[in-house]
Parts: sequence; structure tokens; C-alpha cells
Amino acid sequence: MTDLATALHAGDERDGARTALARLDGIDLLRGLSILLVVVHHLALRIPLRDGWLETWLPRRFLGSLMYNGYEGVFVFFVVSGFLITSHALARWGALDRIDLRAFYAMRAARILPSLVLVVGVLALLHVLGVPHHVIDTERQSLARAVLAVAGLHLNWYEGVTGYLPGGWDVLWSLSIEEAFYLGFPLACLLLRSRAALVVALGVLALSLPATRAALAGNDIWQEKAYLPGMAAIAAGVLAAITCDRWKTVPHALVTLFGALGSAGIAAVMLFGYVLWPWVGNGYVLVLTLSTALLVIALQWEARVAPPAMPRGLRWLSAMGRRSYEIYLTHMFVVFAVVTLWQALGADKHLGFLWHVPTVLAAWGLGALLARAWSDPMNVWLRRRWVKAAGMSNARSG
Repeated sequence: MTDLATALHAGDERDGARTALARLDGIDLLRGLSILLVVVHHLALRIPLRDGWLETWLPRRFLGSLMYNGYEGVFVFFVVSGFLITSHALARWGALDRIDLRAFYAMRAARILPSLVLVVGVLALLHVLGVPHHVIDTERQSLARAVLAVAGLHLNWYEGVTGYLPGGWDVLWSLSIEEAFYLGFPLACLLLRSRAALVVALGVLALSLPATRAALAGNDIWQEKAYLPGMAAIAAGVLAAITCDRWKTVPHALVTLFGALGSAGIAAVMLFGYVLWPWVGNGYVLVLTLSTALLVIALQWEARVAPPAMPRGLRWLSAMGRRSYEIYLTHMFVVFAVVTLWQALGADKHLGFLWHVPTVLAAWGLGALLARAWSDPMNVWLRRRWVKAAGMSNARSG
């Protein structure tokens, strides 16, 4: 869950990377939808949308779709992340086999580490203070081991072996997958060198998603959070970026077709996953990732020709998407605070839905505050220190 818009504003304008990419409003909408689903999911597990007043007006299955699409939202994030980071690399270096390893890793670290280190520090402090919902208290887990798992990019594996961590820690599983992928991605680009070979390798990985999920049946946590399924989703996003780079413009009919297929596929999984599952099993996640990739391609192609105006009613969702990384890292602080208040007040579960809108707004506000006060300034400062020398060297050689 990365933020290319922030990254480009934070020191990359000099190499023209921003002008090489079309407007990201449509992509931000996808990220906004994803983070909205994640926040609603984690709150709805504790303050349900079903079994209340909404059920008298809306179908129970529809409410269930709103409650339980957080995992699918993360996989949409994976696809978008692969697209954005690959598009950024292509804009900066011109080709994937020319990636500057030092600059690539420095930029990833500058974007990810400031907020991650701060959040892990807060989580550790809350554990030490014994704050409810934040204490790691199972026999097989410990604070030191959880911190090591985050730093070693294997918190997903750690949970698969030991069980779920408290919610604030648990959400960090996706970062272990994403950052492990980006450790190996530039190396694969440099070693393979051939775009065709890279596309084949990425295609095999992207299409392996149903098989890798099926192979992990028997351990629900590991099946949900294993490396290969998540990396398959990121690979679909990388392929989407390569496609947009290879074909700059296409017939409008093809843009419309990709957009329609992508939107329909995402809607089918999000709203009618219970219908798809008996037919495609683990393939439903592949439907989601490929549909997201098609929609992202269509959005990028459309934006290059005539960037669509953002509907006023959706600008808030796009704004959430631009802060999706910070919201993702911190939203469980808000969720647990709201749940604690809800329980203390003895609030009526029948009206639990009323707590969701203020929770989403508070999570958005906390994420925006973290970005403005900490992650954006640190991103700029670290890039100036870590990336400048590598960037200038690359500019001279290019």
C-alpha cells in the first residue's frame, strides 16, 4: 500500500517522473475504496452491520459483503502497489533493467520506514503499559519476537505459525509480503534483463494464485497471509504497468472494454463472492486481481487521452486513497478506541451502524495527521540524504 503521488511530490520532480505519468485520480479512488473496506471490516467484526436496524432495509448478504471484504481490499492494494511502483520505476529509469538498486531501495525505505517504525514503537509502548486490545499475551508469542517479525519481513509467517496477533500488529502482515517482493523485484529485472522473460515470469506468478492458495488449505491464517498469493497480486499490478508502458495509446473501444470487465469483476467478487466461490473456489481472488489490473490499465489509458473530472461526491474517497498507507497503519488505534467507548456506554448493537461513519472519518484524520506531521517530511528528508547521490549518478549515465 504505497503512495506514488506523495513520493513524486517529495523530491522526484527533477527527473520528470511526475510528468511521465497520467493523473492518478482513478487509482486513488481504488485505493480509497480499498482502505474504506478494510476499516469497515475491522470495525464490523466488533460492531456488526448485520443483526441491527440496517438489516430491516438492506439484504443480509449485501451487509455481509460490506463487512467481510477487508481481505479483498488488501489484494486490490497489492495490485495497485505493483502498478504504481513499476510505473514510477519506468518513468524514472526508462526501463526496468536499468533500475538503480541503491536509489530504488532508498526510496522504498524512505516511504515505508518512518511511519512503520513510529507505529511499531507505539504498539510496543501500549503492550508494555498493558492497554487492552494491544497486549501480546499468548504463550507462543512475545513482544520481542513480534518486533523481529516486522523487521525481518515475516510477520505473516509468524502469525501463520503462532496465531493471530492483536489487531494493531496483525495488519502489518501485508507489509511483510509487499516489501519482500520489492527486495527481489529489481534484482529479477536486472538478472532477466529481457522484458519478455520478465513478463513470462510475472505472468506465471500472477496466474499461480489459485493453486498456491489451494495448496495451503488446512491453515486458514497462512492461506490468507502467505507470500506467494500476495506476490501474485502484486505481479498482476506490475504487468499492468508494463502493458501501459508498452502501449501508450489504444482504441477507445479497448479502454471501454477493459474498464467494463475490470469493474464488473471487482463488483462480482465484492458483492457476490458467495456465488462465485462454489464455481471457482480459490480462483475468486484471481478474478479480483486480474479485474483490478484491467481497470487500472483502463484508467491509465483514459487519463492519458483526457483525464476525467473527479465527481464531487467521490473526492473524499480519492483523498482517503492518497493517505491509504498511513490510514492502514493506524486505523486499528481508532477502531479499538471506538469499540472501547461503545462498550463502556453499553450502546445498542441494533444501532451499531451509526458508529461506522465517525470511525472512518477519525481513521482518515489520524492517517492524514501522521502523513502531514511525520511521514511526508521524513520522506523528503531521507530522500535528500539517501537518493540524491544515486539519482545524480543515474542521470549522468543516462
